[in-house]
Amino acid sequence: MVTSSAGSVPARPSARIAVLGRGLIPADEPLLRGDDLGVLHGDGLFESMHLRQGRPWLRDEHLARMARAAAAVDLDLPPTDALTDLLDSALAGWPAQVEGALRLVCTRGSEAGGPPTVYATLTAVPASSLAARRNGIAVALLPLGVPADARTGLDWLPAGIKSTSYAVNSAARRWARANGVDDVLWVSSDGYALEGPIANVVWLTGDTICTVPATTGILPGTTVAWLLAHAHELGLNGVERMVTPAELHAADGVWFSSSVRGLAEVRMLDGVRRDRCPRTPALHELLGFPVD
Repeated sequence: MVTSSAGSVPARPSARIAVLGRGLIPADEPLLRGDDLGVLHGDGLFESMHLRQGRPWLRDEHLARMARAAAAVDLDLPPTDALTDLLDSALAGWPAQVEGALRLVCTRGSEAGGPPTVYATLTAVPASSLAARRNGIAVALLPLGVPADARTGLDWLPAGIKSTSYAVNSAARRWARANGVDDVLWVSSDGYALEGPIANVVWLTGDTICTVPATTGILPGTTVAWLLAHAHELGLNGVERMVTPAELHAADGVWFSSSVRGLAEVRMLDGVRRDRCPRTPALHELLGFPVD
């Protein structure tokens, strides 16, 4: 488990950028070509990892998810060893006491052709993420406009990948800020809760902790998969199933799960305030995310 205290945590380190084949570069040094397809079309993939005690948690699971996504969109990734070396060059010497947000990015590269653009960034976990983990979040329901199984029914549309094409996700989070909430939960046109723009939804009913199945086309979360696989350590059953907003309102606990933020308890859902779930501290401890 990661531990921290105000007296032992050093000053927040500066942001880092490491480029495949070049290693660390100054954070303000230009990196992308103007015709990079990741910039022009959002044609690329990324993974974000939580850096704890100087090491990326669930690194292999994140790299495996990126590999599956790359196969789905016909994007050539460098060998796993090269990606691992790139991540290591970004995190070398990072203070072990400081939580980090480590991001690996791979775009299709130049419009003129050539190899993919591959780099890693590392920053301290944002204060807003730490506050959400500690205090919880307010979430509004937002219609996605398609049935729950619509995306998986389209064989041309890669579903459940972590793409750099983030326009819809960013629009949803802008809407959240404009409407006085922290985040949104997308709801299908046939009435099922799906996921947030940057998080999976997790809920507790009795002794069963649940999340939405990836067969709906949502991004299969690495953190929530680990949580369900280890739920038995808290005497809980872990399952995947569909859920309606009404069922979430009736649940004993609701959280948003993401790789860097960890578990953020939903304290207000679509304008309805929720009591704090007594299981939240134990879930934080199981996952190893520190809470001040």
